Amino acid sequence: MTPPEPARVEQYLRSLQDRLCTALAQEDGAATFLEDAWQRATGGGGRTRVLADGALFEQAGVNFSHVTGDSLPASATAVRPELAGRSWQAMGVSLVLHPRNPYVPTSHMNVRFFVAEKAGETPLWWFGGGYDLTPYYGFEDDVVHWHRAARAACAPFGDDVYPRYKQWCDEYFFLKHRNEARGVGGIFFDDLNAWGFEPCLAFLQSVGDSYLGAYLPIARRHRDTPYGERERDFQLYRRGRYVEFNLVWDRGTLFGLQSGGRTESILMSLPPLVKWRYDWHPEPGSAEAELYEKFLPPRDWLA
Repeated sequence: MTPPEPARVEQYLRSLQDRLCTALAQEDGAATFLEDAWQRATGGGGRTRVLADGALFEQAGVNFSHVTGDSLPASATAVRPELAGRSWQAMGVSLVLHPRNPYVPTSHMNVRFFVAEKAGETPLWWFGGGYDLTPYYGFEDDVVHWHRAARAACAPFGDDVYPRYKQWCDEYFFLKHRNEARGVGGIFFDDLNAWGFEPCLAFLQSVGDSYLGAYLPIARRHRDTPYGERERDFQLYRRGRYVEFNLVWDRGTLFGLQSGGRTESILMSLPPLVKWRYDWHPEPGSAEAELYEKFLPPRDWLA
């Protein structure tokens, strides 16, 4: 099997971050990304880029990181004991968009690469990532477009890829303590190495390169939709679910914090404003209730 080439992955990821930031700032039209370049004391570093108080985005973050270490945290070796005693490097681009207008969905995208090495032994490596959509008000055309873009990104790699990674996304982005999906899904994959390095890298690139075409048409469709206090209030309430998932269930957040990652960059994914209310339920028959009844339960949107 072809050995992994971390330098090629890093080159692609840095380019992807640049392209995403350029396109998103242009789309926002009123704000730009500020960059915070940082170094990690125990190895590696990254570029955190955040756009705040824009016309389209209340906050948007696009991070690149490439961190290294001599040993892995307990969260990694507990599920993969074969990684114990290996040095490692992890790199990726992570994006979270929190729009201002409640009719524009929040969205997340991540593509990443991990390799662990030990003298005299074959490197252990894999790719992971995906993207998902978290609307506050559901529109079927948006969700169908989103999943068509995800399916198209997967199509060159086999007819079974999109259905498998769509199901994985539905299962992963699920708040078990609420018995509720975070959003309308997308694709999610991890531990990808079975195809060999070249096809796996090509798949990662296909996912990363397809993101803007999946998200921006949805944002453009709704960015100027009028809204009032009711819609804003519901948006802030539903953002609470986003916070709960990231702090309770997200493996990337847990790995980052346990491995001594940069807290400010890891928690960049959290929205700037959020609300919680005790035992709140939407009014029956309302647009807010429709989100729970029609859009959050996992379904085949392309059937």
